[in-house]
Amino acid sequence: MVKQMRKFSFFVFALIIWVTQSGFTVVGHRGNPVKVAEETIASFDSAFSDGADYVELDLHVSKDNQLVISHDRDLQRITGTSAIVSQNNFAYLSTLHQANGEPMHTLNQIFAYYAERPETKFLIETKKTKYNNPKNMEQLLVETIEQYHMADRVLVHSFSYKSLKSLSKLMPGLPLIFIVGSLKRINFDVLSYVDGINISSKLVNSKLISQLHSLNKKVFVWDEMQENPAQWNWLVNLPIDGVVTNYPSTGFQYKLAKDGTKEYRVDRDAVVVSKAPLTTRVNPYVDLGTNKTVPPFRKVHVDSAVIVNHRTFYQLENGEFIPADTVNFNLDERNYLPYINQKIILKAGGANSLYDNPLTPTKVVGKLTANTPLSIVGMNTSGGETWFETTHGWIQGKNVLIYGIFPDEHADLSTQIFFAQKPAKRLSNISLQQAIVAPLNQLNQKFIKYFAISNLAFSSINDRIKLSKF
Repeated sequence: MVKQMRKFSFFVFALIIWVTQSGFTVVGHRGNPVKVAEETIASFDSAFSDGADYVELDLHVSKDNQLVISHDRDLQRITGTSAIVSQNNFAYLSTLHQANGEPMHTLNQIFAYYAERPETKFLIETKKTKYNNPKNMEQLLVETIEQYHMADRVLVHSFSYKSLKSLSKLMPGLPLIFIVGSLKRINFDVLSYVDGINISSKLVNSKLISQLHSLNKKVFVWDEMQENPAQWNWLVNLPIDGVVTNYPSTGFQYKLAKDGTKEYRVDRDAVVVSKAPLTTRVNPYVDLGTNKTVPPFRKVHVDSAVIVNHRTFYQLENGEFIPADTVNFNLDERNYLPYINQKIILKAGGANSLYDNPLTPTKVVGKLTANTPLSIVGMNTSGGETWFETTHGWIQGKNVLIYGIFPDEHADLSTQIFFAQKPAKRLSNISLQQAIVAPLNQLNQKFIKYFAISNLAFSSINDRIKLSKF
């Protein structure tokens, strides 16, 4: 009894580790079949070398009760010889060779081969008939896992819920995943004894993933053998826990790209405050642009955000992504139109660093030198402070003075919009330097009084002195 309790505790511990620490898992479907003959040692080695966390393999039971690794029950496609696994002893099956010259393998042989490589892990599929045959497969599998001490290196998935239910009783705590090719197959009875769902890419969507996650179930995605690597460009945007893929190297690249990223829900309307259109991206992890753009000053709806390598990207309603740098919330035209195209100079005592982005400003890309004006081409206020984008980088608004907002009898549209705002909404760091050197009769006296009363920022102390003489 004590021995059984210890074994049960170990399996539960292994399950907890898998559920809480597995992260985004890459599974090489039948190894690395695009490069090497499927379900061979060479294929498994290739998948592990390309970054797979697990390799997937299929099991059939031979006539003499050996667990034979093969996707097909008939070995014609794999070996060129028609031989039904269940109708032949393994002694004969082992004489048949696969496309790369390797013989057929048993699960025992694979476990023995990888016994001293603890980083190698396996997703095992039990291949069953509609009558749940062979009946002894689960018992043979449990015995083999225990014999080679592989409980913490194995996941099992199957289209057969009876097979998984049997395994849940034979080896409590063994992570089990139900393979789904139809949504009708998902029900609470199955979910009660499995730890995850492996679902076709044709069926998966964000809502389904959210529902399964709310039930503490992992979500993996699989595809047919004609899988196209380009599918990653949209699939990786979904909050899935892993993939069973024919392209483990591609999966590993996306795993690295997603590592350390942060995703969160936004669901807010916004506006793009930028002179230039923004090219949309298929996903935020790899710089693959589309042929679509979001025009300047276009209103958009942001569904969610992803932070990748200190850069924030917003996902729009159509599923595409744009950089978040110039996307603003709670702004109308009067809050940004007065400033676009205006010039800025460094404020006396202001920090002169130019950054690569305004939301996570950690990388300095240049310096704003004194008396060197730059044009405002974008703006961001989402972090609670105003940032201006220039042709040389981003700078915090409090460090600069803005030229160009000087009303006279021929005031331009930017100035008109500026004064159409409530005083509390107007930026205060307006430079009077241009106004002071202009003829007095071109200045609006009310405008000057407004600046004096509001105690706005002046480009120098001399501006205050000159202003007091008017």
